[in-house]
Amino acid sequence: MTEQATGAHPTPRARNGGPSSATVEHVTGAQSLIRSLEEVGADTVFGIPGGAILPAYDPMMDSTRVRHILVRHEQGAGHAATGYAQATGRVGVCMATSGPGATNLVTPIADAHMDSVPLVAITGQVASKAIGTDAFQEADICGITMPITKHNFLVTKAEDIPRTIAEAFHIASTGRPGPVLVDIAKDALQAKTTFSWPPTQELPGYRPVTKPHAKQIREAAKLITQAKRPVLYVGGGVIKAGATAELRMLAELTNAPVTTTLMALGAFPDSHPLHVGMPGMHGAVTAVTALQKADLIVALGARFDDRVTGKLDSFAPYAKIVHADVDPAEIGKNRAADVPIVGDAREVLADLVQAVQAEHTEGNVGDYSAWWRDLSRWRETYPLGFDQPADGSLSPQQVIQRIGQLAPDDTIYAAGVGQHQMWAAHFIDYEQPATWLNSGGAGTMGYAVPAAMGAKAGQPNRTVWAIDGDGCFQMTNQELVTCALNNIPIKVAIINNGALGMVRQWQTLFYNQRYSNTVLHSGPDVAAGGSFEGSGRADDAKPNGGTRIPDFVKLSEAMGCVAMRCESPDELDAVIAKANSINDRPVVVDFIVHEDAQVWPMVAAGTSNDEVLAARGVRPDFGDGLDD
Repeated sequence: MTEQATGAHPTPRARNGGPSSATVEHVTGAQSLIRSLEEVGADTVFGIPGGAILPAYDPMMDSTRVRHILVRHEQGAGHAATGYAQATGRVGVCMATSGPGATNLVTPIADAHMDSVPLVAITGQVASKAIGTDAFQEADICGITMPITKHNFLVTKAEDIPRTIAEAFHIASTGRPGPVLVDIAKDALQAKTTFSWPPTQELPGYRPVTKPHAKQIREAAKLITQAKRPVLYVGGGVIKAGATAELRMLAELTNAPVTTTLMALGAFPDSHPLHVGMPGMHGAVTAVTALQKADLIVALGARFDDRVTGKLDSFAPYAKIVHADVDPAEIGKNRAADVPIVGDAREVLADLVQAVQAEHTEGNVGDYSAWWRDLSRWRETYPLGFDQPADGSLSPQQVIQRIGQLAPDDTIYAAGVGQHQMWAAHFIDYEQPATWLNSGGAGTMGYAVPAAMGAKAGQPNRTVWAIDGDGCFQMTNQELVTCALNNIPIKVAIINNGALGMVRQWQTLFYNQRYSNTVLHSGPDVAAGGSFEGSGRADDAKPNGGTRIPDFVKLSEAMGCVAMRCESPDELDAVIAKANSINDRPVVVDFIVHEDAQVWPMVAAGTSNDEVLAARGVRPDFGDGLDD
């Protein structure tokens, strides 16, 4: 992974000033906290007040530079801060009180950690003398979050607040981005202190390496020009480094195929002829197979996670590996690298372009013509697609595809987790970076609505669609109230198949159609006072029949949104157009889709990527002789 999401590379202003420019103010610790947030450039904080953090909320009321958005649940605050960071490239900030307020941030902190999102979470803590006594609303949030933060701080002295905030923002936004927790004791917020800026940072052990080693770059360039079947395997680190222009230069210079992971969609235009799609468990057949048949994989800001590699010991058996990452711990973690490169993706790519140009000047130009004949045949034979339901109901893939086609070009999409996430990855075209937000590593249901809220708060002039499932939506939909009250007019598409769709798909494929606890709303029996799921047999589970509980239209209207329901392909475009036309309030559309739609292609968990299925029961025949 690499530095910032859109190339802005924001860092605390503390690094730019010197002691001679500092001014001293007499303030409380709480005032010092708010002044510090102003100085590091934080303009938006998502949070909820409570006893231990309450002292900080009083001076925040007077700030003209920091906007606080009062959320309905701390998890919403964390995901909103993540969405803000992913959409803007700046550090996202969330705030909560001690105990349950802090522990409600654990899921979004873990989510940000897995996806390398620059996040600063500020929590109140009980008074310093009460720490460790099991005081009211005490939780050791530093201990709890130690495995899921890049770093965390416990602050018990008011005078340490400015330095800690400056260091937190610097750590979160440099090197491999990630979440940093700042836990501040209540008495430190209440105590009198002095405030001066910039503070002196004390991070002697923190020295991220951004400049790659020249020898490794030259070795990588030689392998690229010598290869017959290279693939550029692009991860989210390229977006975070703001390196998409350099990526395009390298791809077009080498003519190598490009595959972009779930976290990297938009790093390379989907429409570009060199793009072969998204790899992974539900990746495009061509992308999955390109990695599997490659003789060279150039991994850029990617981490060889299990969803991409499938069964690891059978992944890419013919390939040499060039692995470039700003985090040296990732290199060789899952797959040994023949050429390891530690550095920021932008600098790595810029140096690679020069090194490949030097190889070309010496007459060393890769010939990938046979490789492209194979890739083109696979792409033509096994394109992404879907079937329309025979009963005339809505296809979820068509719904998502039309949302993408009818939305403005610079629309930002935030997806929940499950089938709708994969369909949104496949059937919306991503031409720009930072237009696709999702929970890739943690797979957090409930991510979409608050992340879309954060993205819209950070990019108020752009359209933001949340593509959500009916299961995910029921986890965090209360943040629509936050959107309605704070003039954050996001648009939400509920892909409503009446079930936990991805789990249901696995039950269909691997559990003999025994739909245990995946039906979400009532069937006919419930309206009459019966059970939700009958015996668990396939013919008893009727997710789209009977009374729907809850009624998402009524629920959304009660939360201050414009709400609509769409059940027919004939009304699809008109409903989407109406949603796009409303920009003064949040809009929610309940799309009632066919319950049995499945996500394809698919590599079953724990199996080799060689076992990829283009559709149910359809195993591709690649005809390249590499498997003989």
